Amino acid sequence: MAQPLVVKKDDDLDEEEYYSPFLGIEKGAVLQEARVFHDPQLDARRCCQVITKLLYLLNQGDTFTKVEATEVFFATTKLFQSKDAGLRRMVYLMIKELSPSADEVIIVTSSLMKDMNSKTDMYRANAIRVLCRIIDSTLLTQIERYLKQAIVDKNPVVASAALVSGIYLLQTSPEVVKRWSNEVQEAVQSRAALVQFHALALLHQIRQNDRLAVSKLVTSLTRGSVRSPLAQCLLIRYTSQVIRESGMNTQGGDRPFFDFLESCLRNKAEMVILEAARAITDLNGVTSRELTPAITVLQLFLSSSKPVLRFAAVRTLNKVASTHPLAVTNCNIDMESLISDQNRSIATLAITTLLKTGNESSVDRLMKQMTNFMSDIADEFKIVVVEAIRSLCLKFPLKYRSLMNFLSNILREEGGFDYKKAIVDSIIILIRDIPDAKESGLFHLCEFIEDCEFTYLSTQILHFLGNEGPKTSDPSKYIRYIYNRVILENATVRASAVSTLAKFGALVDALKPRIFVLLRRCLFDGDDEVRDRATLYIKLLDGEATVGETEKDVTDFLFGSLDVPLVNLEASLRNYEPSEVPFDISSVPKETKSQPLAEKKAAGKKSTGPASAVNGPVPTINASYEKLLSSIPEFASFGKLFKSSTPVELTEAETEYSVNVVKHIYDGHVVLQYNCTNTIPEQLLEEVVVFVDASEADEFSEVALKPLRSLPYDSPGQTFVAFEKPEGVLATGKFSNILKFIVKEVDSSTGEAEDDGVEDEYQLEEFEIISADYMLKVGVSNFRNAWESMDPESERVDEYGLGVRESLAEAVSAVISILGMQPCEGTDVVQNNSRSHTCLLSGVFIGNVKVLVRLSFGISGPKEVAMKLAVRSDDPEVSDRIHEIVANG
Repeated sequence: MAQPLVVKKDDDLDEEEYYSPFLGIEKGAVLQEARVFHDPQLDARRCCQVITKLLYLLNQGDTFTKVEATEVFFATTKLFQSKDAGLRRMVYLMIKELSPSADEVIIVTSSLMKDMNSKTDMYRANAIRVLCRIIDSTLLTQIERYLKQAIVDKNPVVASAALVSGIYLLQTSPEVVKRWSNEVQEAVQSRAALVQFHALALLHQIRQNDRLAVSKLVTSLTRGSVRSPLAQCLLIRYTSQVIRESGMNTQGGDRPFFDFLESCLRNKAEMVILEAARAITDLNGVTSRELTPAITVLQLFLSSSKPVLRFAAVRTLNKVASTHPLAVTNCNIDMESLISDQNRSIATLAITTLLKTGNESSVDRLMKQMTNFMSDIADEFKIVVVEAIRSLCLKFPLKYRSLMNFLSNILREEGGFDYKKAIVDSIIILIRDIPDAKESGLFHLCEFIEDCEFTYLSTQILHFLGNEGPKTSDPSKYIRYIYNRVILENATVRASAVSTLAKFGALVDALKPRIFVLLRRCLFDGDDEVRDRATLYIKLLDGEATVGETEKDVTDFLFGSLDVPLVNLEASLRNYEPSEVPFDISSVPKETKSQPLAEKKAAGKKSTGPASAVNGPVPTINASYEKLLSSIPEFASFGKLFKSSTPVELTEAETEYSVNVVKHIYDGHVVLQYNCTNTIPEQLLEEVVVFVDASEADEFSEVALKPLRSLPYDSPGQTFVAFEKPEGVLATGKFSNILKFIVKEVDSSTGEAEDDGVEDEYQLEEFEIISADYMLKVGVSNFRNAWESMDPESERVDEYGLGVRESLAEAVSAVISILGMQPCEGTDVVQNNSRSHTCLLSGVFIGNVKVLVRLSFGISGPKEVAMKLAVRSDDPEVSDRIHEIVANG
């Protein structure tokens, strides 16, 4: 039996400790306890405790096997014989959580239907909720009559339960629920607050796809028939939606229903007032005249005794201040009093709002008020304030001294890494954007690194100091701070300090002799990296080693950006054999290398589950791919890269040569990038090229070929083939591939290849360019709003038969794969034994056309799957194409 909640007084700490009554319970023990359900004389209290434990296990993520779930389910059904009201409610919860399968539902349906017609309202309401969660569409038609009656029941608990069940059933059986419109319309007129709220929510969901019906609903209800505060809040949201969709009225520019929103500001319920004020402030293109009444009521809430009202008001005003700062200035006096509010969230929002609305003359007063305020709030709130101060400084650059001093003061105080990084980043931005702030800002940063505990920030500041310090009027004053880092810090910071010193020596001739003295002292450092850097800088700056004809060449070599990938440079240095011929950095390939062979083999051993590397990430435009392709003259004229696919393997694991292909999609071209790796140590491959047979891809014509000159062992390289395709055409097809090359034997003792080679070829797997390659996976945060914001004229709807499928999940996965779009809101996951499902997809079609898809699936007894496809896009022609893709898929 679960132990009651224990409260223990700790004499030392003088505080209470609470222990969970479920501490240490095990699934096996609880399943044994569940045998009490079979007792001839049921102990209602003990049965409730056992069900509580079972529910706890289920909600903590414990899973029951099929046998365990079945046994618990059948045992639970026996508890219907008890007349105890508390136990009956626990039984309802247990059945709902177990989600019995279709063949098990029949066992409990008769008991639930009996309860649904019971004289006890509590039984009726809960039975309705449970039945609607576990039955399928076939059983739903049998109880539809009872549900309609329950919606208009005089008892608000029963009516509310039926309405909430309708909201749930609308996802699985929309056609059935839509037949209840008359009953739901009657429930909207109910005097019970909760019934009216749930009825309005259900009625709107029934009509949500019909813009005219939603507009009529709002028109009829805004005349004053809604009394429930919760329902009024919903109505305000629906009204805002209609206003956004209808735009401005041509007669005088008045918004439809704006008078209703304004009248809600005078409502008795505080939640309605806040919802109306928020709705007005969120209107597109809202004017100062429209904002005034909303700002007025929000200002009154700022002095409310309820913290939640103060928070809601100041948060809304904070948002308005970003777009209409002048409209909020009248509230500044009230917000200044909130800086000392006990609720730190309110205080933070108040101060950031004041920083947005304040004028140049109020900056100094705000800084004084914030000095004590900053020490009382957590780092996450401090970061928000720091970002607001940065914006204020950029808005009033003449006030940089007081704002910079404030930032430097809080930089010296205690705080975590994210907080200190936000301050350092803000100071760096102010130095870059306000020239007059450079010297004072650099000085503050120098003082900070004297006592900085974060290596990352020290190296960041030293790097910035090396770039900006030499350009100041007196660079020598920073040398002391930099050299202190060489003496006092860890190896990483010391190495960064050496590089910064060298920058001063290279850019300021007057300091060069003194810099040499300091760099020579670094030659005796205990860390290799520090000594190597010091040696390199001394040799080059002193002219003992040359990398160019001028000092500018030396500076560019030391501190310029590296134009070759680091992985390529490392690989070339490893392959370089010490000799009289110096290493030539120009010989390092500038092309991005593919995944090394060793990593590829390791990845092949990983799990092949949904999250593994085999499926790969969502295809996006990879910046390195775009940079690589634009650097190749043959492809430079192709325009902007739309999409790069994930690599498609063309060889099996552990073969002589490893090859995969990446498909790069342009508007009028497709570039195939073949990533090749030689896995034989005794061979060197030269003039590597892939011959592509596009006879089964009629719409493609080859226009360019870029071979790979040399492919040593375990050193990946790329060869490219480009095809032209008609613009605006969804060209697809199959490609056959043969890898051709000249193979040269390599002497294992010397590592040198023979002069003569032999031509050879290697058959690769085929691959296809499919319709999904022209679709970019791009998600949307709110599918419903995105769908409604698109032009209904672009919508195309049709129904398809998908044939026999093993499960609904397989059908959903197949359609998503064909379209290549991004599932939204987790709708790609299908519940077990589900007979219907709705899936929402979004993406961007080639030509940067946004596309949204709503899929409705249903499966019959013989596992025949039917699908309804609705598409909206920025271009109606693209909507038609999506249907063509599915029809041909």
